[in-house]
Amino acid sequence: MSGAPTLFSMTERAMSAQLVRMNAATSNLANAGSVASSEAEAYRPIRAVFAAELDRASGLSQVRSDGLIRAETAPTKRYDPGHPLADATGHIWEAPVDETAEMVEIMESARQYQNMVQALQTAKQLMLETLRSN
Repeated sequence: MSGAPTLFSMTERAMSAQLVRMNAATSNLANAGSVASSEAEAYRPIRAVFAAELDRASGLSQVRSDGLIRAETAPTKRYDPGHPLADATGHIWEAPVDETAEMVEIMESARQYQNMVQALQTAKQLMLETLRSN
């Protein structure tokens, strides 16, 4: 990013990070209960990875998205010989998605996003009041 970070650029990056976080959780929810014929093919939840990025000139730190990673959680092996995806031993592998935890993740990221929207609205209002008083 060029130049010193501003309130607006920092908030934009933070909001983008929350959207990545929310999208990862919704993807996990969409795949909850999905099954595969092998452990290797089973869906594994994804998590957003973030890092702090320090602007040395201003001393301000902001968030940076470092991508997505797959959780190492093992899928659940379930005996269901009548399932069309069952392996030779009659087992299927279910995605290890904790639906409650994913819903909490979505609510937390939505709340953080809304907090940043409110901060921007407050900053905008303060700037307008400053301009009016001059």
